[in-house]
Amino acid sequence: MHIVSCLHPNHSHFLNYEGFPVLIKAVHGGGGKGMRTVHGPSSFLDALESAQREALKGFGNATVLVEKFIERPRHVEVQIFADIAGNTISLWERDCSVQRRNQKIIEEAPAPGLSSELRADLGAKAVAAAKAVNYVGAGTVEFIFDKDTDKFFFMEMYAKGFCK
Repeated sequence: MHIVSCLHPNHSHFLNYEGFPVLIKAVHGGGGKGMRTVHGPSSFLDALESAQREALKGFGNATVLVEKFIERPRHVEVQIFADIAGNTISLWERDCSVQRRNQKIIEEAPAPGLSSELRADLGAKAVAAAKAVNYVGAGTVEFIFDKDTDKFFFMEMYAKGFCK
């Protein structure tokens, strides 16, 4: 495992991440704005600064995330519902991989080609995410699925309810 660290005098943060490629994306982003893919350390700082400028201009906030870039991804979402008593259920998953300019065009449910074990694991992880923040209401927990490794990673939670 290769860990790359970057400390730049013009940035007040210290950054650790596992190898390349990485994806830099705006915390308040959407539609691919403030998003950059970086394939090596020589282009990292330029991409970081560019993403931050675009994020600030587009969303009023220059904060960005750095995460592992998945070469062959699928975008899989799990709908959840949680009540005020703490009961939370998964309402199954859907595949949202057909996109144009980082915006979903087609959502297919159930997500095709997933084993029953993987479906159960996705649902359990989505429920755990909602419970971890005491979520109440309907919501969507989004994952990025790596087709090369059959692993999935938490991306974000789109909350339509509230945390108690």
